[in-house]
Amino acid sequence: RTPAARPWSGGTAMTTICDLPEDVLVELLSLLPARDLVRTCRLVCAQWRYVVDLTTLWKRKCQREGFYLQNLDRSVSDWKIFYMLCNLKRNLIKNPCAEENFRHWKLDNNEGDKWKIEDLPGTHGREMPNPKVHKYFVTSYGPCFKSQLINLKKEGYWNQLMDEKRPEIVVKDWYAARFDCGCRYELTVRLLSEDYIVLEEFRPEPVVIEQWSDASWREISHTFQNYPAGVRHIWFQHGGQDTQFWAGWYGIRVTNSSITIGPRTL
Repeated sequence: RTPAARPWSGGTAMTTICDLPEDVLVELLSLLPARDLVRTCRLVCAQWRYVVDLTTLWKRKCQREGFYLQNLDRSVSDWKIFYMLCNLKRNLIKNPCAEENFRHWKLDNNEGDKWKIEDLPGTHGREMPNPKVHKYFVTSYGPCFKSQLINLKKEGYWNQLMDEKRPEIVVKDWYAARFDCGCRYELTVRLLSEDYIVLEEFRPEPVVIEQWSDASWREISHTFQNYPAGVRHIWFQHGGQDTQFWAGWYGIRVTNSSITIGPRTL
């Protein structure tokens, strides 16, 4: 008959994860998703809260995920927020290159022969510098404007982050004309409050391109910094028309639009 097992009576207590050296605990916790660290691990005990709040943990996560560069050491004031913003960073404009027809875009003005989508390079056009872009939106002889409204909270940017950290908001757009027709390009980007009040606006002078241009694609870019607290939405609108009122699609061409939110460095 097999004898019954007896309880172990060794002289030392069992080691727990809390007995690990701080640098080992940092290494282990840095493997976890940020959401779990902040919402769960930080509440376990005082020691874990201390470790989760350590600069070294968030710096280690940045290293793991490719967000860390040696020259950032002196310019990053908060590695936790830096990591969060790097992790969230992506193009907030949906369907920027017309791959999904006009999905996600609101056609604010659609006059003349209306908006159309064409394949690059298009008639009397040129290829984009970015080889991954294959299509563009093109305007007609009547005003053609389209827009997107971005809800920052739905995209993961919580109110406190936007109000206290004021991360950089970078806007980019690409536009081009046909070689054989003049056209006009316009862009408006607004930072809006919860109630859609305009807190800051980027609205450069319209670009008028004369007939017989080089048809090259050009990029326009703007960075919002030190904007007022309370930004909850971003409104992006672009478009234009041809300047010679020709039937068809001889107006400005636009594609590869982007809005990204990223960390500020000192």
